Amino acid sequence: MMQVILSHEVAPPVWGDKALLSFNEQTACVHINNASEAEHRAQQAGRKLDAMGIKQVQLTGSGWRLETRWAFAQGFYNAKGGQALEWGETDTQELKELTARQQASEWVREIINGSPEEVYPASLAAAAGKFLQSLAPAAVTYRTISGEQLKDLGYVGIYEVGRGSERAPTLLEVDFNPSKDPNTPVAACLVGKGITFDSGGYSIKPSDGMSVMKSDMGGAATVTGGLALAIARGLTQRVKLFLCCAENLISGHAFKLGDILTYNNGVTVEVLNTDAEGRLVLADGLLAASATGAPFILDAATLTGAAKMALGRDYNAVFSFDNALAQRVVAAATSEYEKAWQLPLEPFHVGQLSSSFADMANIHAGEGMAGASTAAAFLSRFVPEHCQWVHLDLSASYQKAPNDLWAAGGKGHGIRTIAAMLGQLDNTQADN
Repeated sequence: MMQVILSHEVAPPVWGDKALLSFNEQTACVHINNASEAEHRAQQAGRKLDAMGIKQVQLTGSGWRLETRWAFAQGFYNAKGGQALEWGETDTQELKELTARQQASEWVREIINGSPEEVYPASLAAAAGKFLQSLAPAAVTYRTISGEQLKDLGYVGIYEVGRGSERAPTLLEVDFNPSKDPNTPVAACLVGKGITFDSGGYSIKPSDGMSVMKSDMGGAATVTGGLALAIARGLTQRVKLFLCCAENLISGHAFKLGDILTYNNGVTVEVLNTDAEGRLVLADGLLAASATGAPFILDAATLTGAAKMALGRDYNAVFSFDNALAQRVVAAATSEYEKAWQLPLEPFHVGQLSSSFADMANIHAGEGMAGASTAAAFLSRFVPEHCQWVHLDLSASYQKAPNDLWAAGGKGHGIRTIAAMLGQLDNTQADN
């Protein structure tokens, strides 16, 4: 097992100008001489060691801190597996937090990286339910609704998007209720987009764009991981989670352009693009969340290419009509060493989803429209006006190709932000 130490001195000249790493027999030294870059360089070091084929490391020495340890671990990851990382000497509380992060993050990354043959709507729902229940068996219950049952209960978005596949669309509802009292109010709801494979439907994607669409369930994975981390951190408030799971495929039974969907709240939607399916399934989840009476709803989805065009794959996009709430999410991300950025959402964006045949269309018509903002505006039609609602467009949940910080594949980026927002529920309750 390679020993990895952290030094605040520059590397000896023999290793090159501004070298990140130097080596001495079975020891690697990470050189960080600027405190503001500590986490960034620690994560780069993890990536470099993994890229060198080193699979077993132990963090040693007094230079490591909680966030540099975690940053290194984020970089020291490979979807093919085989890595072994020991945290080294650390106190009990820090070890507990690192273990919680690792458990949640690895579940998220592995489920996103799983093949679409293995991760399909019912299996995603079952895996998420079992994972959360394993963390708090006495506090977590869950149920699934699948196939024709969705249609019978009015979950029209999940049903229509998923009916083109032989594998049934599924809605997962998880109830985390640590009080075990069924009358305890729901403090918050999480809603995740779980499109386990997205061909684009009849608005079919090109092969290059479709090749990574096993990751289109990143929202479902991320909200599950966020709740898992919050539970491990000691969350005491009741939270419900809804995962909207489907495969968006082409068949003689698939939904089509021109179809009109009527949701449980009476809103009608004309389908103008079957590749804008994420918002159609999330609408059902948001309605189910709204029915709980929860004062706070957060949804997360790999929803639009427009968000990636704006922010790349480094930042998650934040949308809310409540600017103060959106900035709380951005602040939560910053406090957790994650990256999030608020993008605009105004009431006029809703008006840009006009339809000649329904209350609205599922995409904007015309040029110059803000695709990520209008997608968020679509979702706003399915949450109560009085509810604190925030939408995360997860631009940063998946890395198509590796870079100096991240391996290719799922990243788990966003789970700490969500856990921090749920942690604020406990703080609010304590203040009251």
